[in-house]
Amino acid sequence: MTAISVPMAPPSAGLVSPPRRFWLRSYLLLLRWQLLRQRRLLVLFVMVQLAIGVGVIYGFAFLVPSITPSVALFFSTGAATLTLILIGLVVVPQEIAQGRMSGRAAYLSALPVPRLAPMLADVTFWVLVQLPGSVATLVLAVLRFHVGLHISALIIPAVALTALTSAAVGCAISMSLPPMATQQVSQFLSIALLLFSPINFPLDRLPLVLQDIHRGLPVFYMADLIRGALTGRHQTSVALAYAVVGAWCAACLALSARAASRRN
Repeated sequence: MTAISVPMAPPSAGLVSPPRRFWLRSYLLLLRWQLLRQRRLLVLFVMVQLAIGVGVIYGFAFLVPSITPSVALFFSTGAATLTLILIGLVVVPQEIAQGRMSGRAAYLSALPVPRLAPMLADVTFWVLVQLPGSVATLVLAVLRFHVGLHISALIIPAVALTALTSAAVGCAISMSLPPMATQQVSQFLSIALLLFSPINFPLDRLPLVLQDIHRGLPVFYMADLIRGALTGRHQTSVALAYAVVGAWCAACLALSARAASRRN
C-alpha cells in the first residue's frame, strides 16, 4: 500500500473543527494519494464509463420503436446523468467496502485528517474519472439523436451536487452495512437505476406507487437538475429539486461521519 504523508493538526485545533487550510491540505494529499494508487487503471476506468454511456444511448434505443424528440431528449441527457449517479451509488460503496476488508479504511481512519476528507477525496477522484466519459457520452448522444442543448451555468452546481449526493448516499450505505451486504445492495441499485428510475424516461411512465416513492428520493430530482441545466427544461421546481437533493446530501454526510466516528 502506498504510504501517505499528512499534515498534523495544530494542537489547539483538534480534529473536530480543523482549520480551513489544514482541511484543504489533507483533502488534496488524500486526492493525490488516490490518483497515484489508481494511476495504472485510469484509462480503463474512463473507457468503462464511456462504454456504459454508449450502451445506454444505443442499447435503450433498440427498445423503443420510434425515437421522438421527447425520447431523444431523455436518452441524451439521461445517459450522462446515469453514469454520474452510478459512480456514487455503486462504485463508491464498493470501493469503501473493499477498503474495509483490505484494511485501507482502517489505515485512513488512523491518520490525523478530518473524518469526511477521505470520502470527499474518493468522490472527487471518481467524478474526475467519470467526467470525460460523461462529456463524450453527451456528444455522442447529440450526434445520434440530433438534440439541441442549451447549457446554462447551473450545470456546474447541478453536477457537483448530484455527484456529492449520490456518493454520500453510497457512503452511508457502506458505512451502515457489512462489506458483503454493501456489494449486494450496490448491485441491486445499479439494476434499479437502469430499469425503475425516471432518468431516461418521464416520471409519469411509472406506476403511481413508484411515482410517490421517487418524489421522496433524490434520483428523480438529480436527473431533473442536470437535464434542466443542459436543456432549460425542468419537470419540477428547481428550488424544490435543490432542496430535496441537498437535504439527502446533508443527512447522508452526517450519517457517514457519525458512523465513522463511532467505528473509530
